[in-house]
Amino acid sequence: MTATATATSTATATVRETATAPTTTAPPPPGPEHYAGRVPQAFGTSLPGIVETVPTTPGRRTIALTFDACGGPAGSAVDQYLIDSLREFHAPATLFVSSTWVEANPEATRHLIADPLFRLENHGTRHLPLSVTGAAAYGIPGTANPAEVMAEIDGNRALLASYGVASNWFRAGTAHYDDVSVDIARDRGVQIAGFSVNGDYGATASPGQVAANIEGAPDGAIVLSHMNHPQGGTGPGVRQALEALRGSDVRFAFLDGSSV
Repeated sequence: MTATATATSTATATVRETATAPTTTAPPPPGPEHYAGRVPQAFGTSLPGIVETVPTTPGRRTIALTFDACGGPAGSAVDQYLIDSLREFHAPATLFVSSTWVEANPEATRHLIADPLFRLENHGTRHLPLSVTGAAAYGIPGTANPAEVMAEIDGNRALLASYGVASNWFRAGTAHYDDVSVDIARDRGVQIAGFSVNGDYGATASPGQVAANIEGAPDGAIVLSHMNHPQGGTGPGVRQALEALRGSDVRFAFLDGSSV
């Protein structure tokens, strides 16, 4: 909307100085020693402190589409069909990228950052489950101690910052955490993005399954899928869902509930 200035009678403007509070520097987050001796009480994908839903809008069904780019020898591809479909249907999405994926795809990373339809967030430095004891998920050993938890968060956060991205959301490899690592993430100023709908079952679902999962997602759902397996069913399934939901009351949003 463009603001329009209208002519008015001459008025005298009074300029008042406002006192400015002195600039303060936030204290650094606790180091590894702060968590020494803490024993995890839980490990999984759904724990207190993990965000699993997004703000909703009355009269609309809000869905947050999120896509992981895991990296590694079998996970560093780019599902361009998926990206093109999201652009065609103007569906915003949050993309969780790991350091290994970014390092394998620097140009694709820059193009995605430049597109306001996408927000890039932190999927870990080594794409590991977040744990202080090395707890594994799907056969992948997790971080082994608080220092490794911090490195998993901070390393990729710094890499994204070098691309101009201020990342404040984190999703671990495998989306598994223990309760101590959740506290560490919180203390480092990042929110953990969980999920309420598993969109593509680790990039193994058929297009029909992916479409059904998205179309049936409840209001406020965070849908987790993948953007690094172009040979899978995710891209075609997402497109099928977007076609089916076009003209409906569904509103696609970022993790803070905003859209484009």
